[in-house]
Amino acid sequence: MPMPVGLEPAPTTARFADQVQAWDDSFGMPFARDYGDPEAEYAALREGVVALEYSTIRKWYVEGPDAVAAVDAVFSRDVDSLPYGRVAYGVVVDADGLMIEDVTVVKFSDQEVIMLGGEMLTQEQLERAVPAGTTVTDRRSEIAVASLQGPRSRELLQRLTDADVSNEALPYYGSLTGVTAAGAPATFLRLGFTAELGYEVMVPVEHADQLWDAILAQTDLGVQMMGMTAILVARTEAGFVMGGFEYDRETLPFECSLGWTLDLEKKKFQGRDALLAKKDSAPTRLVSVVIDLPAEGLDGQELLAGDVPVGRITMAVTSPVLDGQTLALAKVAREHARIGNELGVAGKGGIARAVVRKTPVFDPERTHVRS
Repeated sequence: MPMPVGLEPAPTTARFADQVQAWDDSFGMPFARDYGDPEAEYAALREGVVALEYSTIRKWYVEGPDAVAAVDAVFSRDVDSLPYGRVAYGVVVDADGLMIEDVTVVKFSDQEVIMLGGEMLTQEQLERAVPAGTTVTDRRSEIAVASLQGPRSRELLQRLTDADVSNEALPYYGSLTGVTAAGAPATFLRLGFTAELGYEVMVPVEHADQLWDAILAQTDLGVQMMGMTAILVARTEAGFVMGGFEYDRETLPFECSLGWTLDLEKKKFQGRDALLAKKDSAPTRLVSVVIDLPAEGLDGQELLAGDVPVGRITMAVTSPVLDGQTLALAKVAREHARIGNELGVAGKGGIARAVVRKTPVFDPERTHVRS
């Protein structure tokens, strides 16, 4: 399908355009909605390995003598104490403690830190935080990213590189630099958005095609391209949040299950004092809900206690993990967020039952990502 007008092409947009059934907008770049069979894409994720064109994420390189201090000033995790090569997931909030976005940070050295995100407002926070002599550069246009996800993703990655990518050499939330992938200079990050074992492979854009040639040549592994539709099912089952759904610019991290990413013991970061003042008064909580209605059309619907609205569905999907039941993430008033609590959703036949479930419903101990 032709790329939507007005978007900046990703490194491989033209390569995959004839396979893509529809496009979504991911921070101004096209992201495939699906490649013709999202159910098969989901099955490949859970049973084998999928590959995602993941170049749409912005890559802010903060470089210079005050790189760590600059990122620490806006990021919710403690970068100063983060070991070299480790990855940290957290948030950037405004001065009032309200969400800008969730981001990932990689500390390569005291003078080189990368933040991965998407919102230009995040870049503005970084640019305000850096003193003279330290720089912020978005290298999205220079770096292509392929994400490999699924139980056989390590096997696929190992075929692309001579580097040791065992669990010991490249643990969860770890990175490897100065390596090669399909003969191209590369950086590996072990993370993902699916709750499966996964990696992100970063190479210069001029090497994108040779990387993808090598990935797709592994036909015996059954590697399959995966788009946004399958991702949304997987991330809902995993309880992972997305901007525009579980949070907006009026949301506190405590309200979208991201309170755990706040290192409030840090002496200072943007919004810290506001978060300390509000942490016990956040009015809503993010929960998983199983609903006795088809998923279609439920996004944005109110959740009811009796006839009183007490929450809102952020996204509903048909969940393979729950044998086809409708699973939703929802923001609910904290007094109604208890596991097992029964709420209601208005449907054509009246009020349907919605039961709060423990989050996540898929792999609650996170054993897959650490395997």
